[in-house]
Amino acid sequence: MESLAELLERRAFECRLTPDRALASLDEAGAFLADRGLLTRTPDSALPSLYEACHEEPYRPGSPGFATWPATKWPWFGELTARGYLCVAVHRGKNLLVSAQTADLLDPICRAEIDRMRAADPRWRRLLDHLARTGPSNTEDLRTELGLKRQELKALRSPLERCGALVARWGEATGEEGHMQSTELSRWDQAHPGGPGGPGGADPAAALADLVVAAVKAAVVVPEPELRRWFSWPWYWADTQTDDLVRAGRLRRAGGRVTAC
Repeated sequence: MESLAELLERRAFECRLTPDRALASLDEAGAFLADRGLLTRTPDSALPSLYEACHEEPYRPGSPGFATWPATKWPWFGELTARGYLCVAVHRGKNLLVSAQTADLLDPICRAEIDRMRAADPRWRRLLDHLARTGPSNTEDLRTELGLKRQELKALRSPLERCGALVARWGEATGEEGHMQSTELSRWDQAHPGGPGGPGGADPAAALADLVVAAVKAAVVVPEPELRRWFSWPWYWADTQTDDLVRAGRLRRAGGRVTAC
């Protein structure tokens, strides 16, 4: 059984936390995502981070926000979505790149969230049902078709993206104003059709437990309090969930932290 020191050493290697493990190409970044299963954009927790693994000087040293992103490798996050990886906002509203296997783990939860959000508010139901009829749609088209102002659509989509009911994709478009960014919105069941959740789905609480175990494996070893703060669905996470996973032999405690068995 690995000691805490050994786990931390393995975490540094597998999560590419040292400069000698810096990602050198987009292909390497794709392999890193496939290996870990999920990547945050910037480091904000024990979860592995794409930009942290780049070990590149910031775009504009000393400035906040986007300027802290890697100087030349910052487009990789979007370029990985262009390769077919989903980018979801279920990391408490922050963007998270996920592999196909991790998308399968998310599937029962996100399908359940479509039903929950439809029932919770008629405005959310209207947007979700409209997408069910029309398919994935550009935000400008949605504003026209639903008669919404820009800020009204933003207010509607934000909680739906945060819980995984909606998925946004960014791309380039050419219109009357020239070259511009374009955002397409789709329901989760359109972005990940035919997932294992299926009609009726699986138990979202059990799916969240599976997802958390997979995320612990991705991070190797993590502070225990982080587990309930990683994802957007505290209502599916029981107070005893970590203890239950330890008793089931899926997680174990090591020096005040948690690792996967």
